[in-house]
Amino acid sequence: MRLEKRPTQSSVALLLAPLGAIAVTLVISSLLVSWAGAPIARTWGLLLEGAFGSAFAWSETLTRAIPLILTGLAATVAFKARLFNIGAEGQLYAGALAAIAVGGMQGSQDLSAPVWVLFALMLLAAALAGALLLLGPALMKAHLGVDEVVTTLLLNFIVLLLVSAMLDGPMKDPAAMGWPQSVALRSELEFARLLDRTRLHSGLLWAIGLALLLWVVFEHTVLGFDIRALGANARAAAFAGVPVTRTVVLVALLSGSLAGLAGAIEVAGRTGYVTLDMSPGYGYSGIVVAMLAGLHPMGVIAASIFIAGVLVGADSMSRAMGVPTYLADVIVAVSLLCVLVATLLTQYRLRRK
Repeated sequence: MRLEKRPTQSSVALLLAPLGAIAVTLVISSLLVSWAGAPIARTWGLLLEGAFGSAFAWSETLTRAIPLILTGLAATVAFKARLFNIGAEGQLYAGALAAIAVGGMQGSQDLSAPVWVLFALMLLAAALAGALLLLGPALMKAHLGVDEVVTTLLLNFIVLLLVSAMLDGPMKDPAAMGWPQSVALRSELEFARLLDRTRLHSGLLWAIGLALLLWVVFEHTVLGFDIRALGANARAAAFAGVPVTRTVVLVALLSGSLAGLAGAIEVAGRTGYVTLDMSPGYGYSGIVVAMLAGLHPMGVIAASIFIAGVLVGADSMSRAMGVPTYLADVIVAVSLLCVLVATLLTQYRLRRK
């Protein structure tokens, strides 16, 4: 058997590929559930009920989906230009630290600046921190040919070490009784709750708005055309007049900004401060979200809700059935592999020699 490139890509196949990948993922995961000795139908029923079975379940799923939407958008815009940003996790933490530096380090002191100005500065600082963290690897790729997968991945660990140093040093909360966490964000800078007695906050509206804005950029601007052209064929894009280096820099700034905003919105909407376990891998899960969405900004919203539902529902399922919550991580990982295979099959077909 050999792989043969298809002359054209079917739009129906592109649409069905993520759905087929999810179906195969559920089949493989069902085998693991059966191996654990739990009834398959009851287990999946509890997972769906825990994620979408009530207003509270929906609120928890949507709350978990907010950072996934933003890191998924960060991966989408980078992958669209073939800039493989694996550092969204570090960029998220960098944005969270920057948000606390602007909106939390002043403590209870009264500031002369209005709240809305401080809020804007907080988000701007978070976006700038994430953008600058990705700009270095992007420039090294553009000018020196350095593999951005390695540099962005290693920066994640460097940023986490920096976060640890800051939480045990200048940003440590003296009221935390030795627990490594930052000072709290000023209460007036926190996002409003969308539903009473839930954790769902208005950061969801920001995430959806940014997805819409990115879709407009991709479909109706010169920058969007340059990004698509660069992703399709960098040499052909340069020959056609696309400014390759400038486009790579803009993509890096946009992708890093989105990941940095994920950290700021997570702090201002859910946690209120920075800890080392603030993100359970949102930056890496954003890659899965982007691939499930087919690198489409609007698809990122649906894919984020799916992944968030799996993560939230797995907690309920585990308590009721005794199935390990790590099954959720398996589902996310297997779904990524299945999407990659499904995407490959939309571009190539198997031929017998």
